[in-house]
Formats: sequence, structure tokens, C-alpha cells
Amino acid sequence: MAEVDPAAIEDYLAFLSASGLAPSTRARALVAIRGLHGFCHDERGLPSDPAAEVRRPRVPAGLPKALSEEEVARLLAAVPGEGPKALRDRAVLETLYATGLRISELAGLELADLDFPGTTEEGGLVRAFGKGSKERIVPLGRYARAALEAWLGPQGRPCLQEGRKISRSDAVALFCSTRGRRMSRQAIWDVVRAAALSCGLADKVSPHVLRHSFATHLLDHGADVRVVQELLGHASITTTQIYTKVSQEHLHRAYLAAHPRARRAGSTG
Repeated sequence: MAEVDPAAIEDYLAFLSASGLAPSTRARALVAIRGLHGFCHDERGLPSDPAAEVRRPRVPAGLPKALSEEEVARLLAAVPGEGPKALRDRAVLETLYATGLRISELAGLELADLDFPGTTEEGGLVRAFGKGSKERIVPLGRYARAALEAWLGPQGRPCLQEGRKISRSDAVALFCSTRGRRMSRQAIWDVVRAAALSCGLADKVSPHVLRHSFATHLLDHGADVRVVQELLGHASITTTQIYTKVSQEHLHRAYLAAHPRARRAGSTG
């Protein structure tokens, strides 16, 4: 251990790079090396920590992989049938895209978290509990509301729970399995994966991709980034701003609207 110096660690990172490993993988390797040498320096009498001054590999900021609006439409139309499971799966997909909820937030939804004021055309509201149990209210579009109402109707959710011995948590869950129990995160993942596979999008879709698509499409259609921040439940605007890097149409429109010499001749606003 004492023979290891910063140059040896840098040579090892260079070897990992030459082997084709991603910057994020190399950065994790350095974290492990720092942990080992830091422990030996603090607890085992190693004279110095050779990893302390080794620069961390630069990890490029990852951009969200949003679906196109046409791809989202294909996905949402990918569940055929009118049985309870089909009604549930369509409601799951519509709700994920309509609200941008994290998969854990969707799994935690209860019947009392829905609010359907007014007419179907007006949509509805859903109460979600995000990281740190922080509560937020997210609007539901009319398509998601219609899918949820069909799922909650007599041909949907009641058919999966009627006559079963279930816990109170299961009884109040918005989405339940075919055994009447609250759907797990994995079960919701399976719904998304099955729909993606059936419409030829298996290599592009995950529940979090629907969250990315929700944010990107809102920005594409002119939503303010701070509104999107609130809808996503981000504590920092910086987290939300990564979506503006994806939404080039939004950036272009913002530029044309704001720059005094980008406007058309004769424009005064």
C-alpha cells in the first residue's frame, strides 16, 4: 500500500480509459480507491493519502432521453382490450405521462389523492408525495382522467379486489395487482415495459423516460421552466434546467421572443 503514489493511480485510470470504460465508471473506481486509501491514512497509519490529489475523471452531464410526441402516442395506444388489467395498464401509462410522476410516487398513490372537479374536459388533480415526503399537486389532463375513471369504474379496479382478503394499504391503493394488492414499483415497470415492447419502443422506454418526455414536451409547448420545476417536484431550478438543453425548440422560441434583433421586421412586441 505504501508504494502506491498518485502517478500509479493516474496510470490505472488511464488503463481503464484505454479499456473503453465510461467516465462515470472510472469516477466510481476512483471513489473506491479514495475510500480505501483514506481509511488506511486515517485509521491504519498510512503516511499519506496518494488518492487525495488525483483529479476525478470529468463525467459529461447526461441528457434526458425524451420520446417524441408520436412515440408517446404509440405507447399510450399499445394496450388493447377492455378487461380490468387493460384498463389499469392504460391508466398507469396515461398518468405517468400526464403528471411526470416518479415510479415510486405513482406506486404510492391512494384513492384519496385524486380530485376530479368539474367536467372530464377540465381534467383533474393528483396529490403526490415526492422525495422527503414533500407534497405537491399536479394537474391531470382529460385523457388521463378518462383512463383513471374507466379503471375506477365497475369493470376495472373493483373486479380485482372484490372478495379478496387485502390489507388496508391495498384497499386504498389507486393501482392494484391482479391479486388485489398495491402495485409495486417493479409491477409498474413491467406494465411500461410490456407496452413498449408491443409497439416497438422497448429500447427507448422506461417510467423515467416518460417523466423526461413530460417535462420536455411541456417546455416545447411554451411552459415556463419554473412551472415545470414545481410539477416535477425539483427542489432546485438547476435540476429542471437540464431539460432546456433537450428542448431546442423551446430555446429557439425564447431567443426569438427575447432578443431585440431576432424579431421580424415591424414587430414591436
